[in-house]
Amino acid sequence: MDFSVHSLSSAIASGKLSSEALVRECLARIARLNPIVNAFSQVFEEQALEEARACDHEAARGRLRGPLHGIPMGVKDLFFVEGLLCQRGSNAYKNFAPKATAPIVQRMIDAGSIIIGKTTTTEMGWSGSGFSEFYGPTRNPWNPDLTSGGSSSGSGAALGARMVPFTLGSDGGGSVRIPAAFCGIFAMKGSLGRVPAWPWSATEMLSHAAPMSVSAKDSALLFNIAKGPDPRDHQALSDDGADYTDARLASSLRIGFVPTLFGFEVAPEIERVVWEAVETLRGGLDTDIRPVFLDWEDPIEIFETLWVAGRGVAYGAQSDLSNFGSGFRGLVEASARYRLSDYLSAAKARAEFAGRVHALFEEIDLLLLPTIPIEPFAADREAPEGFQSPSQVLAWTGWTPFTYPFNLSGNPAASLPCGLTTNGLPVGLQVVGRRHADALVMAFCQQAEDHLFKNNNPPLVVAGDGTGWGTPSKPTVEKSSWSSIEDHS
Repeated sequence: MDFSVHSLSSAIASGKLSSEALVRECLARIARLNPIVNAFSQVFEEQALEEARACDHEAARGRLRGPLHGIPMGVKDLFFVEGLLCQRGSNAYKNFAPKATAPIVQRMIDAGSIIIGKTTTTEMGWSGSGFSEFYGPTRNPWNPDLTSGGSSSGSGAALGARMVPFTLGSDGGGSVRIPAAFCGIFAMKGSLGRVPAWPWSATEMLSHAAPMSVSAKDSALLFNIAKGPDPRDHQALSDDGADYTDARLASSLRIGFVPTLFGFEVAPEIERVVWEAVETLRGGLDTDIRPVFLDWEDPIEIFETLWVAGRGVAYGAQSDLSNFGSGFRGLVEASARYRLSDYLSAAKARAEFAGRVHALFEEIDLLLLPTIPIEPFAADREAPEGFQSPSQVLAWTGWTPFTYPFNLSGNPAASLPCGLTTNGLPVGLQVVGRRHADALVMAFCQQAEDHLFKNNNPPLVVAGDGTGWGTPSKPTVEKSSWSSIEDHS
């Protein structure tokens, strides 16, 4: 079955495919592969099938809810959905069910999509790896011994394993782009505010909501649905009026390429694949891609201050920190060392760094660079073994130096799969645009993916049964009932 959102939408609209058949196929894939990769924390089998049958009855009467009519999705377990558990990867919220639904989720539902389950995340989205003390590690479909990346861990792994056609994720420092690069799928965080984010976050100046998909073409359709203001997000941008599925590009694009930032040593195989991809695009798109030199200083201290102080103070009021896992509890405890003056200094430094990024885009239209400079590492770790991070609290920021800078600046940034290493692992090419030029980034990615890695299924999916791979440390599929969830909001 072609899991392209575009193809599925057309097949359901034409009557060639029923929503129930599609949902059953997704449930079968989840049942087979989730015990291996641990992408879903909850699966709503009965409710999804019931909703699929309702979609089929409506389609038979000539009524479609929208472009996603009857197409199932996975929702990151940080997003609120009215009446559904939102455990946030934390024992502190294991029984929490909100009374309202996040804007991005509601827009997908209104367009016809069906929630098939909640996907795993690191606790409160604090880390860039796929490891969780609450769910157990989320594993990479290309090699389940390795991490999926995070914090949209399950959303990336579910797509990589082709369990669902699309998922929803969030990105505060790379959290859709990291798993996209590691799992061989596409994800873009738009400009800050392009897709409304709610509820409020203590790191609102960094946080983005975003769809995730197998291809840029699918994400373009999903962004058309997701973007636009919502009164609950005071940072939300007005709809830019652009059709993101329009992939036409101007012939005079100025594209810059940097093989690294801040002098970080890129793994040889990542470097090779990215360079080959850039050369392929230079010829295939008949466009000028020029090296650029960036003398930016690494803003890791700025990011860490905002991240640790913001989240740590916000959640530090919890009466019992023992409900948090060790990693997030360490973040909360570390926040005590920050003063208000530290936070305000970081906010000022963030503005200055963002200004340098925006000045670059006076000279170029797009910037290309690796998404992540290393290959995936062991699934039960926050960082590669032996890796020395410059951060004492956020080990993950040490190996993600190319993602969090663009959260600080608010630029649109996408991770596009561009090839495989000799170890058979995907590599992401990051495409960054000037602030508010989301449609341009998406158009370039749609054009580029036709010339790059064809995104074949991972060996785990092709093998059919996952024989020989490890299994998660705890059960990961709960057939939950919407009506049985206790509301503690």
